[in-house]
Amino acid sequence: MVGQAPRDATGGEATSSVTGDPPISLYSSHRPRLRGRAGASASAISTVVVVGAIALVLSSKSAGPFRNGFLDLHQMWLALVGDPSKGIVSVGKGFFLNVWLSLLCEGLVLVLALGVATLRLTRGPVLLPFRGLAIAYTDFARGVPVILVMLWIGFGVPSLNLGSVSSQSPVVYAGFVLVFSYTAYVSEVYRAGILSVPQAQVQAARSLGLSSRTTLRRVVLPQAVRNVLPALLNDFASLQKDTAIVSTLGVAEAVHSAQIAGGVEFNYSGFTMASILFLLVTIPLTRYTDHVMARDRTRRLANAAT
Repeated sequence: MVGQAPRDATGGEATSSVTGDPPISLYSSHRPRLRGRAGASASAISTVVVVGAIALVLSSKSAGPFRNGFLDLHQMWLALVGDPSKGIVSVGKGFFLNVWLSLLCEGLVLVLALGVATLRLTRGPVLLPFRGLAIAYTDFARGVPVILVMLWIGFGVPSLNLGSVSSQSPVVYAGFVLVFSYTAYVSEVYRAGILSVPQAQVQAARSLGLSSRTTLRRVVLPQAVRNVLPALLNDFASLQKDTAIVSTLGVAEAVHSAQIAGGVEFNYSGFTMASILFLLVTIPLTRYTDHVMARDRTRRLANAAT
């Protein structure tokens, strides 16, 4: 009823993240929630049960081949540092290539995707052919798997015999493919953010005498980027992981280096080490994305309350 505070599943008043309380759970129960020591004890017990079950499976006799093949600490260290005498390339050095490539590609993607998004939102008749090309590009780049584009560019361009274009390093081709593919995805994220800005704010800015370009730069884009920042961070995490696809071109990054170590030692613990290195980067980025989403939700609820 009007004037009454909303109630949760236990009959009490629902809490809001504006006041610092946890948000309402989608999986609410009719029973009172465990709080304080009871809640901490329940969480500890469930955690111990899950961790104990995983440890029990991994320590079982039947899991011996898996432990020897994927969790050998000596082989993991050997893959991490490498051994040139055996032809084993360092997974750690290869991972630095993954990080460097992801940072470079992400910077280019953020700029190029904004251009594609704004081009798709134009309505001028002169830009109609370019708008059609932008639509065709986004449909193609989002519809074809990245690994197929990587193979086409990595092996197809050198066979074209186009001088310096066909004689580039595989790293250059790999970076081009990642930028080509992710620009299409991020441009759609930008476009959704721009369209989420109320049209009334655009009209108000234009009524104050601001040009279309100034309105876009000072009114629309700041709000659009803030609205889609979690999605942009998620795309960045995906790009970091997809740098492993460059191994299809023979680039000595983390996954390819782990594959070399596995072929020499007949052990796959190098893949586990490469997975750990990727997790060391993606997990903090994911947690930061969650923080940004929670902060944005708190801000929106605060604005709605006022």
